[in-house]
Amino acid sequence: MAVAQSLSLDQGASRRPRGWLAGKIFTGVLYGAGVVFVAIMVGLVAELAWGARLSLAKFGLGFLWGSEWNPVTSQFGALPFIYGTVVSSMIALALASIVGILSGIYLAEFAPRRLALGLSMLVELLAAVPSIVYGLWGLFVLAPVVSNWIGPALQETLGFLPIFQGTIYGVNMLTASLILTLMIVPTITSITRDLLVMVDRNYHEAAVALGATEWERVTKVIVPFAYRGILGACILALGRAMGETIATTMVIGNRPVISASLFAPGYTIASVIANEFTEATTDIYLSSLIELGLLLFIVSLIVIGTGRFMVRFLLRNQGAITR
Repeated sequence: MAVAQSLSLDQGASRRPRGWLAGKIFTGVLYGAGVVFVAIMVGLVAELAWGARLSLAKFGLGFLWGSEWNPVTSQFGALPFIYGTVVSSMIALALASIVGILSGIYLAEFAPRRLALGLSMLVELLAAVPSIVYGLWGLFVLAPVVSNWIGPALQETLGFLPIFQGTIYGVNMLTASLILTLMIVPTITSITRDLLVMVDRNYHEAAVALGATEWERVTKVIVPFAYRGILGACILALGRAMGETIATTMVIGNRPVISASLFAPGYTIASVIANEFTEATTDIYLSSLIELGLLLFIVSLIVIGTGRFMVRFLLRNQGAITR
């Protein structure tokens, strides 16, 4: 009987497909990586929440809409920083999306091959430039241009709008938004170009065979095919803009106020943490800064999650998602 059981086991093992053990190990590694990722995220939130416990206990939800930030009196509110983070990131995303998507379309569909390769390499190099370099360029080059040229021109033509009124400072919300735009444009451009290049050539040929012009081929066939990926690239760029620290700190003015004018200084959550973390001398001060870090994490999740929801809603209405 033992011999029969041994033969049965040998036959079962021989019926297993080749590589089954490697497949099991690979699947286990993938599941393990997913568990590690979730554990890191949970641990990060737990650590931030524990570090912010004093601020949470003292200020509660009032921390979100409080506008006073005074370490001397230990009164802290996050509203000016939330405002600066969201406004600068959204302006940067609006500008970078237009420039980045159009640049990606040009590189993928219209630029000569050699020129496209050279410009694509340049775009990728721009994405790798350290943020401190962008900050120095923004402080010594872009800020004077904004205060002497761009700001007066905008006030002369669009001065009736509240966002273009008031005294023009060189370091302000507009300068920070332009720096963020420059930093996230390479991300949108490179991803858009790669997505459009990967579109099957059959779609190009079918559009041409039906008599479509170059404009119709790109806007009605090629770009809609890669639409979801392009929107995903914009959301990825938004996440980087919201978390940018050094370059924004150098050009935004670092003043915890809320102003409708883009020419006024502002502050972001990442900037105030970078500026004041080493200067926090009291427990409540340090706890408030840690709560700002937790808040930045939550705001980023909300904004990016909302963006993803809007993408899915838009694509579902267009028939791209059927669920």
